[in-house]
Amino acid sequence: MSLIQPLPKGPLDIVGDIHGEFDALCALLGHLGYDGDGQHEQGRTLVFVGDLCDRGPDSPAVFAYVQRLIEAGRAVAVLGNHEVNLLRQDPKDGAGWFFDERVDRDQSKYAPFSRPSESERGRIVDFVATLPLALERPDLRIVHAAWLQHHIDAVRDLPIEAFRQTYDMWEQLASDKARNTDLGQRMQAELQGWPWGLEDKERQPNFLHAHAEHEANKQMRNPLKVLTSGVERTGKRPFFASGKWRFSDRVAWWDEYDQAIPVVVGHYWRRLNPMDRARVGKQDIDLFADTSPLHWHGKRHNVFCVDFSVGGRWAARKAGDSLHRDFKLAALRWPENVLQFDDGSSQGTVGFEASAGVD
Repeated sequence: MSLIQPLPKGPLDIVGDIHGEFDALCALLGHLGYDGDGQHEQGRTLVFVGDLCDRGPDSPAVFAYVQRLIEAGRAVAVLGNHEVNLLRQDPKDGAGWFFDERVDRDQSKYAPFSRPSESERGRIVDFVATLPLALERPDLRIVHAAWLQHHIDAVRDLPIEAFRQTYDMWEQLASDKARNTDLGQRMQAELQGWPWGLEDKERQPNFLHAHAEHEANKQMRNPLKVLTSGVERTGKRPFFASGKWRFSDRVAWWDEYDQAIPVVVGHYWRRLNPMDRARVGKQDIDLFADTSPLHWHGKRHNVFCVDFSVGGRWAARKAGDSLHRDFKLAALRWPENVLQFDDGSSQGTVGFEASAGVD
């Protein structure tokens, strides 16, 4: 099986990033009309856009349920960047449920969270290793973060089992550049001038130019990283996101996407209601600042982000706020172009292919 696979025929329900929010997932599927086994009386198919895990209270339950639906032929899913971290054994903020070395650091934000046994961890990694990078059919494309055709073409024929080796190869090329040029020396000098590290939210570093160059280089040299975590370019200011200070900015790649086939993604923490993104550690550029939460976006108005920030519910729990007001799990019903939310509400999307000159 290759990394780019066919999307099932028929009507779909495309579920946004779940981030360990198992109760939200169960509620959403109930509102969509699925029974506990993932069957729908209309023969619809579930599609998960990745980022099943991290931050929420029960990532193991989400994985077990989604795996059961996929193995039963009632759902499909693509890799998100958080699944990539599991595959590569790369502990990141919010993954203390899985990685022992993150447990203590994640307690203050995300606890309590369910943790798997050693055998369950192995099953989770084995399952994640079977997921494709993208799904496609003539009327729709699904990828976690970005559909750049030349990157899709570069990995289209790679077998699924080659994902980690290939990803690591491109990572190594970026590391080699830092090590074999003065970039690495400049990065080291920057850290010597900033001894507090880059995970201390209360201490904002100056803009680290060499780190910005390295971040953008690592991101854009690796097609697998671009497709699962987006397009980035060297930034102009430091910002705190996903547990560390960063120096390269995400880019709205959809503003340059000029193909006629629509694309649905997750990843970008869209919001139905106005919200201070800093509450959940998101201080990077807001790519949806000028886009209505129900609108299709991009050059041809045929890209839609279905991630409505359910991964931020940990912040609502800590504050004793409503879980549903700001942080929602959503599914895009295709071809109806209707959003269903886990609180039972639904709304039609707006502006699909509006004034886009679609062929």
